[in-house]
Amino acid sequence: MLAVVIRGAAKFKRKYVTVAASPYFKPTYYKDSYMRIIQRTLPDDLVNDFPAHFPATLSRIYRSRGVTGLKELEYKLASLEHPKQFFDIDNAAGILADAVELGQRIVIVGDFDADGATSTTLGILALTAMGAIEPQYIVPNRFEYGYGLTPEIVLLVQELEADVLVTVDNGIASLEGVAAAKAAGMKVIVTDHHLPGDTLPNADAIVNPNHPDCGFPSKALAGVGVIFYVMSALRAQLTQRQWFEKAHIPRPNMSDYLDIVALGTVADVVPLDANNRILVQQGLARIQSGKARPGILALLEIGGRDASRIKATDLGFVVGPRLNAAGRLDDMSIGIECLLAEQTMLARSYAEQLDMLNRERKAIESDMKQQAERSLQDLETGSELPYGMCFYKEDWHQGVIGILASRMKEKCHRPVIAFAQADEETLKGSARSIPGVHIRDALDLLAKRHPALLSKFGGHAMAAGMSIKTEDYPAFAKAFDDIIEEWVTPEQLEATLYTDGALAAQDFSLEFAEQLRVAGPWGQAFPEPCFDGEFELLQQRIVGEKHLKLTLRDPQTSMLIDGIHFFADLTVWPNTAQRARLVYKLDINEFRGQRNLQLMVDHIEPLS
Repeated sequence: MLAVVIRGAAKFKRKYVTVAASPYFKPTYYKDSYMRIIQRTLPDDLVNDFPAHFPATLSRIYRSRGVTGLKELEYKLASLEHPKQFFDIDNAAGILADAVELGQRIVIVGDFDADGATSTTLGILALTAMGAIEPQYIVPNRFEYGYGLTPEIVLLVQELEADVLVTVDNGIASLEGVAAAKAAGMKVIVTDHHLPGDTLPNADAIVNPNHPDCGFPSKALAGVGVIFYVMSALRAQLTQRQWFEKAHIPRPNMSDYLDIVALGTVADVVPLDANNRILVQQGLARIQSGKARPGILALLEIGGRDASRIKATDLGFVVGPRLNAAGRLDDMSIGIECLLAEQTMLARSYAEQLDMLNRERKAIESDMKQQAERSLQDLETGSELPYGMCFYKEDWHQGVIGILASRMKEKCHRPVIAFAQADEETLKGSARSIPGVHIRDALDLLAKRHPALLSKFGGHAMAAGMSIKTEDYPAFAKAFDDIIEEWVTPEQLEATLYTDGALAAQDFSLEFAEQLRVAGPWGQAFPEPCFDGEFELLQQRIVGEKHLKLTLRDPQTSMLIDGIHFFADLTVWPNTAQRARLVYKLDINEFRGQRNLQLMVDHIEPLS
């Protein structure tokens, strides 16, 4: 059974991926036959503190993202927000400091995604460096226990004789699990970044930037960022107590963990606000200098990346998926052990296992995506997509539904939930949303209107997870669609690409491409620069069976430029067009020691 809820009477149109607009510009746009392309323009009164010699195009790019001067691009550790701004962080650090001094057993309960894996790894490494006695971790297997701290997980923690239980990247919604741990006599510290519900768990300390009483300004911090701050506060407490001198151990340098923080932050696709950009940039610098964990270097190597030249996107598209594959298909402890490994050969062994799992994940994902797409193709001409889409098939892999939801959201440009069977009576769902639709709030409203439909849920503005009864799927899908229909505007459902406009003739250079490469870190809510323009098409050919290789001429300069458009629509390309409108990123192709300018084409439209 493949279920997808369809209603209405308007023709389904092909959709493309959307990049969220910055609040710092007033958009002007033109529309082609199926794509709205918005060029970022700056209001005249926007502050510009960049020096006169600074590249004009780069200044415009930064200002469109809210950066108005060089001071905001220094990314120094001293500019990080202070841990003291966190609600309950001193309390959490005090509990952990007591546990370290008394030799108590600390157990970390993590999550089975890349953020959870990096959070768990950082916690274990930092606690060990600070003298904790054999800190241990448990990451729930998603297929047996599901997400978060549950009473069943607490039983496993009890077997480890834990005195202090610390959650990372979860726990804010674990009311029953925290209660069970407290009843068992444990101290409980919740570190999380997910949005809290109406009721908070009765933990001894809760450190979460989205806690209603928390004054920490960076609400976009990932779970790994939260535990980084908690460990920093713990180090401060132990320093004040002169613990390191008494224990005859060196005081750890917290910057040693920034490669892990950068990986978890990018992989969890949290917005790169100013504070997160500092964490990511500092972590990237550590990786580029060869000082990263052996596991991170091994994952980059197996992904064909030169660690000395990586960008933030390499963490998101090369390392993150391989790490996530363990939690999706097997056991995230493989990923955590890869990151914990001290020896290069051991790290490579784990990295090879993760790479194999990722290949398997890709095959499963491809099959599921084809099935979901066929359900759209089967629609009658004139039918309309639902405003909020739900997909479900009994044999889908519940570890891959999050990726499927992302792919279908990109294709249909609507909020999407993909479901898989958890057991005979329960479906697990993974949701992905579009800009302007807060998916966790939508689920909260659905739960208030239909209390019996949602067993549990949690998440962010753009992603969420939930459980429902199998028999309630049709009713849930309709209720979800109804809420999204109330919330969205027609403009939100239009496929849109935001660009930084046309490039000046002098910017088609290796020098400017290199400036863009190091000008980040680029990522969620701080998008990598892309441009649009018309080019002459001199050559077109398909490479790798599905990628369009182009030779282009820039009309401004008559310069010949190579271009590559991955996963081209083979029903359209190659063709007889002599000109095309492109949306592209400026890139450098390095091959056999040669470096050439190349356009990474996101969208191509034939003109003639």
